[in-house]
Amino acid sequence: MARKSRQNATNRVTLTPQTVVEGALALAEAEGLGAVTIRRLAKELGVTPMALYWHFRSKDELLDGMAARIFEEVDLSVDASARWQEQLRALLGSMLGVLRAHPSTAILLSTRTASSEGSLRATEVALDILRRGGFSPTEATQIARHALSTVTNLVSGEPGVVAREESKELLDARRRARLFLESLPPERYPRLVEAAAPLSEGVDPDAYFAFGLDLLLAGIEAMAARKRQGPDPLPGKTPN
Repeated sequence: MARKSRQNATNRVTLTPQTVVEGALALAEAEGLGAVTIRRLAKELGVTPMALYWHFRSKDELLDGMAARIFEEVDLSVDASARWQEQLRALLGSMLGVLRAHPSTAILLSTRTASSEGSLRATEVALDILRRGGFSPTEATQIARHALSTVTNLVSGEPGVVAREESKELLDARRRARLFLESLPPERYPRLVEAAAPLSEGVDPDAYFAFGLDLLLAGIEAMAARKRQGPDPLPGKTPN
């Protein structure tokens, strides 16, 4: 009995807000965000639920803490000599890289209250870049919100990726999907038939995320270019 007590004392972690959040992130990455509850996390850390409530009064507070911890990893340094487009790409690229390291909890960044120091600083940097890109405060806010949502959804909604060694079952499933698409009536689904191969193939994750980031930034840059050109002329009038 004494030996067991000594082992439990050795395995027991010293609880701080940081260790609780790290434990929650590890649990989420291992079993999904839905597995993160106060009771389950307490069991993983070898403590009582009341010990966790000393640091986080509810699961909502814990989720906010997890989001804050992820924001801390984003590189907010800005190259003052770079164009605003390049600065925005660097910021969103860093955020994308951080979220890829925490795919199970990526959705927290766009669903939790942005009140931590890290999230406030990230929002400030993003808004400042967009303001220097010519956007009004309202436009910059809208773009920043959509950019964050897009980046988090890229990670949380990542399609099936290409594994180094795919199982026979997975290869067979993809082959069946391709054959199904190829068998569709071409007069009704000509584009699905011609895209049967790429639609049924696995996705290279690096290419997937790079394309998604390019698509997002191209849209923002197109909006900035349209603002520089001014409003479209009224019907029947030609610009000066």
